[in-house]
Amino acid sequence: MTVIEKSADLTGRILIAGMFVRAGVAKIGSFAGTQAYMASAGVPGALLSAVIALEVLGGIALILGYRTRIVAIALAGFTVVAAFLFHNAPDQMQQTMFMKNLAITGGLLILASRDSGSWSLDTRNTRLSRPGDVLRNP
Repeated sequence: MTVIEKSADLTGRILIAGMFVRAGVAKIGSFAGTQAYMASAGVPGALLSAVIALEVLGGIALILGYRTRIVAIALAGFTVVAAFLFHNAPDQMQQTMFMKNLAITGGLLILASRDSGSWSLDTRNTRLSRPGDVLRNP
């Protein structure tokens, strides 16, 4: 794998994950308002803490390339559900947001099928399968 391919894998993970981290942190700052918005869509506001944890911790895990396949599938499921619950309205802006969520879901599914790439904790952990490997694999 070339440096360009490795860089593209890492950059892609960062760009996809950055959106989730930012959204999760923003929800912390507007916790009550976000709970009210969720409730208006029929989603229990009590789920907000789990949503924040998934977005922030899942995003960080994607950036690091840790348990990438599992995290990408979890975030893909979350994103498609969010699309149908919050953006499936007839107006043009909501339809754009709906399609954006579906596109992000597609990217996450590709990430889940390809794995995290060479510059990731997943790859590093695979290489370190025997005692002493940490000394042999810089």
